[in-house]
Amino acid sequence: MRFMIMVRANGQSESGAMPEEKLMAAMATYHEELAKAGVLLDANGLQPSSKGWRVHYADGKRTVIDGPFAETKELIAGYTLIQVRSREEALEWARRFPAPFGEMAEGEIEVRPLYEFDDFEPSAAVERIREIDANLG
Repeated sequence: MRFMIMVRANGQSESGAMPEEKLMAAMATYHEELAKAGVLLDANGLQPSSKGWRVHYADGKRTVIDGPFAETKELIAGYTLIQVRSREEALEWARRFPAPFGEMAEGEIEVRPLYEFDDFEPSAAVERIREIDANLG
């Protein structure tokens, strides 16, 4: 089972301020532990929304909207992708995630499972996507 641990953005992350060395060290230690356990798939921080954009779909049209975006609580500042045996194991790893903006600062992470190919009804489209995925690794 794959799970994404998402760090919710805040004003600090949206300002582009880089994390303090102490937090970087805690994140490095945590991700080293994930790697040693063989469950780490990927992890990265995201630059502020001011450097990104959204594509809005409506009435058959696409509209590009440049950042920044006002609602920081709806933004993601970073993520860690893990593959574990169970929801309970993912929960244990999530509990160990370092406080994303330092121990004394308010912060939040969200954890959600990823869809697996077996979650979908078999179809030609699912098989095409499975083939693409197999060729990525």
